[in-house]
Amino acid sequence: MIGILSLLLQRDSVTAPELAARFEVSRRTILRDIDALCRAGIPIAARQGAGGGFSIMEGYRIDRTLLTGADMQAILAGLRSLDSVSGTRRYAQLMEKLSEGSTGMLPGDGRILIDLASWYKGPLSEKIEAIHAAIDAARCVAFRYYSPGGETEREIEPYYLVFQWASWYVYGWCRARLDWRLFKLNRLTELAVGEPFERRDAPWPDLSNARVFPERWRVRVLIEPRFKWRLIEEYGPDCYSVQPDGRLLFEGGFAGRDHLITWLLSFEDGAELLGPPELRAELGRIGAAISGMYM
Repeated sequence: MIGILSLLLQRDSVTAPELAARFEVSRRTILRDIDALCRAGIPIAARQGAGGGFSIMEGYRIDRTLLTGADMQAILAGLRSLDSVSGTRRYAQLMEKLSEGSTGMLPGDGRILIDLASWYKGPLSEKIEAIHAAIDAARCVAFRYYSPGGETEREIEPYYLVFQWASWYVYGWCRARLDWRLFKLNRLTELAVGEPFERRDAPWPDLSNARVFPERWRVRVLIEPRFKWRLIEEYGPDCYSVQPDGRLLFEGGFAGRDHLITWLLSFEDGAELLGPPELRAELGRIGAAISGMYM
């Protein structure tokens, strides 16, 4: 849509077939984007027949510096981040098309680099591409999902790809649970695109920590000063208080027992769990079992 608007600002008229060829999409997609621009307040006129096409309505004036060099550079940083996921130059090429004929519009010295790929770049990119195509075509996706509760077979109607908490997720209507669910892409395998579905009125996903990671465990932990950097990195400089013996008292909430145990053990002997008592006892049993394996 930004590309279409850019062309309309530079030319008197442009046809739907020309736009479709330029941006490598269908005419139907172009018509949908033109309609979205109109709803956003851009008065676009359509003329039929020879010499027809789309144009900004006569008498309407838009500042042709609507997108400044700084604006375009910010957009470019975002598009590059999408290329880091797809493993292609698709979005960079889109930016080049968008900036054609606009002198000085696209600075070449980008200083913001965003890489949204994971360690498993190949498989993740394939999942993102397949799910993205399924969302556009309104087709179900099926997969095997691995969670702390076990393995399940799921089929969902996908609506959003989400990058949150440094990971990629798909949000959609789960046909097994008959509710909206969020699935982590790195936990799903055997992805397959299935039958078409009729689009629902999909709510915007509530990705607040309180909603997705409700607090179930409230802990107090004494942590050795050598791990101060971790506390600051993970929870900020105000998450602990320094005790008389120099150790750091951390108080915080966790959504899941498994994540909490893993987090505590990652400090090796540098963290002492003070409470809750039942979790402290369980951690003691885990420690004894580990010790028994290596004695």
